[in-house]
Amino acid sequence: MMYQRAVEFNEYFRCYVVGQSKVRIMPYNPRNAHHERYIQNPPEYDKKLLARVEKDALTLCRALGYDLNTVEFAVENGIPYAIDFMNPAPDADVHSVGKENFEWIVREVADLAIAKCRTAPQAPELRWSAFLASPGDGAEQPAALKPAPLKTSSKPVPVKKTPAKKSAAKSKRPSGAES
Repeated sequence: MMYQRAVEFNEYFRCYVVGQSKVRIMPYNPRNAHHERYIQNPPEYDKKLLARVEKDALTLCRALGYDLNTVEFAVENGIPYAIDFMNPAPDADVHSVGKENFEWIVREVADLAIAKCRTAPQAPELRWSAFLASPGDGAEQPAALKPAPLKTSSKPVPVKKTPAKKSAAKSKRPSGAES
């Protein structure tokens, strides 16, 4: 069980975090109707508060390993409290987030996707022959298919001898049965 208490917030922010490096802080009011939650003409906020919100949003996303996320902060007495920070599929509907936020998230996610494609590791050439190859025939096997090294022990493993089973007598087919 987790102890929780209500945060009586004066400010509330929803932040897009992209690529664990870019943050878009959006003033937000969860008490408003869904289509009015993103505040379009926000007041001026303390620069130290915004810097703290950005730093904390990045810290959370890096710790979680999320390249795309939204992090929500409720601010009470100048202290930002992370309220919701596990949204790897954030709301990006132009009708709810507004045109400027929508254009920002689309551009940043597109740039992230392009950057990931450009820096992606080279995939091994996967051919059936490599998967079907025996370890000793000279063909290279994918690392996942290579057998693990055997663990050897200095003590001999006792071998238990069991008598061989006798094979069952062959059944005779009834006459006229087709083979």
